[in-house]
Amino acid sequence: MQHWPLLSILVWLPIVGGALALALGNQRAQTARWLALTVALATFALSIPLLTGFDYATSALQFVEHREWIPAYDIQYHLGADGISVALIVLTTFTTVLVLLGAWGSIDKRVNQYVAAFLFLEGLMVGVFAAVDAMLFYVFFEGMLIPMFIIIGVWGGPRRVYASVKFFLYTFLGSVFMLVGLIYLYLKTGSWQLPDWYAASLNAQEQMWLFFAFLIAFAVKVPMFPVHTWLPDAHVEAPTGGSVVLAAIMLKIGGYGFLRFNLPVVPDASHEYAWLVIALSLIAVVYVGLVALVQEDMKKLIAYSSISHMGFVTLGTFIAFMLIRDQGNTDAARLGLQGAMVQMVSHGFISGAMFSCVGVLYDRMHSRMIKDYGGVANVMPWFAAFFVLFGMANSGLPGTSGFVGEFMVILASFQAHPLLAFTAAITLIVGAAYTLWLVKRIVFGDIGNAHVAELEDINPREWLVLSAFAAGVLYFGINPKPLTDLMEPSIAQLASQLAISKL
Repeated sequence: MQHWPLLSILVWLPIVGGALALALGNQRAQTARWLALTVALATFALSIPLLTGFDYATSALQFVEHREWIPAYDIQYHLGADGISVALIVLTTFTTVLVLLGAWGSIDKRVNQYVAAFLFLEGLMVGVFAAVDAMLFYVFFEGMLIPMFIIIGVWGGPRRVYASVKFFLYTFLGSVFMLVGLIYLYLKTGSWQLPDWYAASLNAQEQMWLFFAFLIAFAVKVPMFPVHTWLPDAHVEAPTGGSVVLAAIMLKIGGYGFLRFNLPVVPDASHEYAWLVIALSLIAVVYVGLVALVQEDMKKLIAYSSISHMGFVTLGTFIAFMLIRDQGNTDAARLGLQGAMVQMVSHGFISGAMFSCVGVLYDRMHSRMIKDYGGVANVMPWFAAFFVLFGMANSGLPGTSGFVGEFMVILASFQAHPLLAFTAAITLIVGAAYTLWLVKRIVFGDIGNAHVAELEDINPREWLVLSAFAAGVLYFGINPKPLTDLMEPSIAQLASQLAISKL
């Protein structure tokens, strides 16, 4: 499979499928649904050989494709994947199938455009994770904004225009800084290829400016405190599928950007300013978790929860500099980086599942307000079982994937400084508080009102979607080794890059 243009197929098959769905027109909604689901299933099936054909013993890029694109500026169509990329690509193709299944009955206007937007988005997100040429990365990175902007703005809630414009402006303005950094690196090295940039010699001032250019772009995407305010609005107004993809995949692109740009390209500046990212990460973990406690809207609570949990990704990523450069503890640094990656994949399953559960309730009662529910377990026992499981995973219960990544990051943080670990571990208390309180108010107790009494339990399609998420949460919670083995050579290579100064 290494000789197949597998990555190109995974990028362009969904995009071609989206174009075909658009061509069907608005009158053939059911045909568009089946076409989109077939394309998404085919894309997911074709992503499996990335795992089965992957050489787990090397950190070198695999499934590489290299062609000229814009020769005048040495911009190339260059794709490749390492263990980190493969994990996120398969998560993307898996989630897209579930998103299209989940929206099967809830979206009834402009169905062909809706499914086309998600297929376009899938192809562009795979492109981000596979791009080795920086300009190609930027094209895919910016291209993602368009379908998500449309998804929120067309199929969103009452304040959808405000939320979609805020989402677009925050993420677009952040990436303008990245573009300046990319152009500077091209002028400095004469190349757009990431491996050439990793080897480039940069002085302290150059690294500082480039670090902050990339930090702004990727911090908005994660999102990190204090540039996180666009996310709750986007989640609240987005349709369920938009919230699932936003939380499960698009937020991970910020963390992925740190691993691909900040750490290996400007390692000295990343070490110099690691304290800033660590501080902002801890604020996100604790403060934003406390903000989640007071939310009355289910989606907004889960959105703030996502910001808090993504704080572990940036914490585990940048704690590596303290461990390698200040203490010479490479093993702990690799543990932190592994924990950050496991947390990214785990959060994809858990947040996608939580937003899917909110979608199930919203389809029935058209309300996201917690006070409108109560005693749902009395009439929807299967739904209640799934919701409690995902709530436990969101709280970091051992045996679920939510525990593994956070525990690895806390363990690495403890070896950097016990106070950092203690602060990060507060989320285990706060996270349990807002999640279990949410579950208690919605699921348990007496039936809240007549509307709740009339609810019907999940149908086979919803059962399939929630079961798939549950399988991921439990499998990687009990047996995370396949995931860590997949990423270990790439993590080890990244750790070795962090240890070498460019000054």
